[in-house]
Amino acid sequence: MKYGLDPEHARPPRRLDQGEFKLAFQRVEALMRLAQATLDRLFQSVGEAGCCVLLTDRDGVPLDRRGVAGDDADFLDRGLWTGMVWNEASEGTNGVGTCLAEGRALTIHRDQHFLTRNIGLSCTVAPVWDAQGKLAAALDVSTCRSDLTPALLKLIAAATAEAAHRIEASHFRDTFRHARIVCGQDTERGSGGLLAVDREDLVIGASRAARLAYGLTDEQLAHPFPAEDLLIGVAARPSEELSVAERGAVQRALSRARGNVSAAARLLGVSRATMHRKLVRLGLERGR
Repeated sequence: MKYGLDPEHARPPRRLDQGEFKLAFQRVEALMRLAQATLDRLFQSVGEAGCCVLLTDRDGVPLDRRGVAGDDADFLDRGLWTGMVWNEASEGTNGVGTCLAEGRALTIHRDQHFLTRNIGLSCTVAPVWDAQGKLAAALDVSTCRSDLTPALLKLIAAATAEAAHRIEASHFRDTFRHARIVCGQDTERGSGGLLAVDREDLVIGASRAARLAYGLTDEQLAHPFPAEDLLIGVAARPSEELSVAERGAVQRALSRARGNVSAAARLLGVSRATMHRKLVRLGLERGR
């Protein structure tokens, strides 16, 4: 009875007014925009099984929805609609609210709901983390079907979690669109996640999964550091020599110029003669 709720009260969830909904949507508009294709694909997978798909904000308010027209009246009656408030403070134990409260994927199946009026629902939900590793949203697949098997629930859970990861990846790539995105290696702490690396090969961003896998904090990421230190370890990295960096820059210029020395020299802002001297000193084959 943490929130003083009566399990027998039959009122539907509170619905935001138009102004409140607009403000809530604006706060996560970029994420909602990037999620559209993923929501469509997820709904194509689960819609025919009598499920609706909801993407909520971090306060448990659905801001986008997919559903079959024939099922919509029942879902609306139960409050599975945009603008409704599904946090735990309002609805007690429920898929969206409990997922957001605990920050983990879960399924609240029928009588596991706190409110009696929600026990006909089965809700599978996965958290969505933003590019800074903060909880931003929840992806929910809900159904009123009473004949769900454990096997089908597992399939729905897997599809929901995968879709949530796709939304996270899209948001991360969009946030760091001017950086190189690197897939981190799995560690004993978990999957490697995504890293954003700048032109100097410094880590400037990390997804939630990467933060957990490598033990990264906001304080560490506030000061960009070499990606190689994270991916191969400080002890294992080669000696830090200027010639190594110079050799890499020359090789990249030659590759971009398809071996043309004059063109490569222009890319590096040096003369052709200087470029030839560099090739000899660095032990690289001469181009054209």
